[in-house]
This record gives sequence, C-alpha cells and structure tokens, in this order.
Amino acid sequence: MPRKHRICISGATYHTTSRCIEKKHLMKLDKMKELMNYVLNMAQEKYKFELNNHTIMDNHFHFYITTLPDGENISRIMQFIKSQYARRYNRMTNRIGPFWNERFSDTIIELTSNPFYNFFYILFYIAYNPVRSHHVSDPRDYTYSGFKCYFDETYIPAVKITLHKYFLSLGNNFDERVKKLLEYEENFKKRIFSESIFS
Repeated sequence: MPRKHRICISGATYHTTSRCIEKKHLMKLDKMKELMNYVLNMAQEKYKFELNNHTIMDNHFHFYITTLPDGENISRIMQFIKSQYARRYNRMTNRIGPFWNERFSDTIIELTSNPFYNFFYILFYIAYNPVRSHHVSDPRDYTYSGFKCYFDETYIPAVKITLHKYFLSLGNNFDERVKKLLEYEENFKKRIFSESIFS
C-alpha cells in the first residue's frame, strides 16, 4: 500500500509527533533529551521555520512547527531533525539500526474544523504529557518543553520558541494573553474544553 502523500503548506502550523523504535524509552535519560534540544537548535540555524512549542518524552516527541514562506517545507525540516538525532544517538551509544518507529505523523491546524480551538487543545495536550507520565505535577516545570514561554515572558528556554499567532491574538499585552490562557487551561483540566469558552 503506497504511503499517504504528505501535505506541505507554507505558513501552516503543524503538530508533528514520532516514536522511538518499538516504542522503547530510548530518550529517557536527560542527556538524550538534551541531544534533541541540540538538534532542534541545529535545525533552526539551518532552516527558516518557527518552533511554537515542543515536548520531548522518554519514547516520543511532539513539536508545534509553523512553516514560513521563505523557508523549507515540513518534510525537509522533520527529515533533518529525525535523521540528525538518530545518527548522533547511535554514535553516542555505539548503537546500530533504525531509531524511529515510523514516519512522523502530522496535523495541519489550519485545515482542521476549528483551528483556534484545536491549536489550544493540542497545546495543552502536548504540555500535559509529562504530567500524565508523572514526571512533574505542573507542565511549566518540565525542562524539555517550551510551554513555560507562554506564561513567563522572561523565561529563556534551551530551544528558541516563537509564540504562536493565536496566543498573540488573546490580548493587547502579555499579561492579558496569559490571563486568557489560564482560563483555557482550567477548562482543559476540567475536561470541559469546549468551543463556548472562546466567545
């Protein structure tokens, strides 16, 4: 069966994810998560794109990436990240063989039925992965994520995070945006994250 054709759109927001081979926890050690941060920084130096958020877990990752009109497409960006990480990981650990379980999967936020709602739902879903996995109790405390950038204007992450346009639309200044985002987060945590909260 042929592989599904990847849709590459300039100026689109992609939620991408991929798992380690056989879902093994190959990225469990901090130094292996830090390696992914290193590779993400390499990718941002090489290609033009916005990293709007990321979460690096023990056996998979989630990225929020916005492609740019004068930048590379999502396939090229992700191919670079995944291949560079696998090559460096294998070299560091004296390992051979494939590292990733499959092609990366993606959702284009702007092509969903409600982009604004889905952007924030996925933002929280990604951020709360470490909470569900009992790494932290507050997603803002997880080191290998850009989530804290949306709440602390002074925070300097290990990887450059560009605040997404939907977040910027929440208010006229950072404090107004955070106040609204906290409302959305509370609704997400209560499992009543519905379109009505965006009115």
